Amino acid sequence: MSSGKILALDCSTEYCSVALLADGEYIDRDARAEQRHCKLLLPMIDAVLAEGDFALRDLDAIAFGAGPGSFTGLRVACGVAQGLAFGADRPVVAVSTLLALAQATDAPRVLAILDARMGEVYLAAYDRTDGSWRTVIAPCLCKLDALPSLPLSNWFGVGSGFAAHGDRLRAHYADALHNIDAQTFPHARQIAALALDDSRAGRAVPASAALPLYIRDKVAFTESERRSIA
Repeated sequence: MSSGKILALDCSTEYCSVALLADGEYIDRDARAEQRHCKLLLPMIDAVLAEGDFALRDLDAIAFGAGPGSFTGLRVACGVAQGLAFGADRPVVAVSTLLALAQATDAPRVLAILDARMGEVYLAAYDRTDGSWRTVIAPCLCKLDALPSLPLSNWFGVGSGFAAHGDRLRAHYADALHNIDAQTFPHARQIAALALDDSRAGRAVPASAALPLYIRDKVAFTESERRSIA
């Protein structure tokens, strides 16, 4: 079943992406934004809607990458999704960025890791059966010297955590990993696909109930704390 119309946004990393999923077809835009998510996001949304010849009220839901990821980027994506949804009277779907990373692979077992800086990573593990994901390790913030263990073997590692900390992650997980993709980032295309399933399952929420998934309660260290981890 491919019918359904979802607009998805992601600003969780240095990349900014927007995707319109309509009746099984994607229209998308993406760019390396650095700190320009606010500047790029709305023109990208206008572009995909115009190309698809859709109005916001034609959509089933508006989705966003809820996190974990950049504190500011998550707030931008959530705020824009809420604003659009309020104006168009559409529900919102919040999608895990780590699950979006898993969705970008063809692997049945995925270890998704994003660099969280300050000597930490955002991590989750999922396995897939008959197209559906099961959470093996829920999204968490981990120090590199306190990584969780993986059950079983033959895991596919994906995400910027492997680019930033590949040696330490490989050493910790050793033979559990069979392949690694350190270049893939969360993207609105995968968020749209996951959100469509959530929307069909009744898991969309009113715009007022949409929230980012920060995980990290503390977003900055004091000067003395920074020196201690340098």
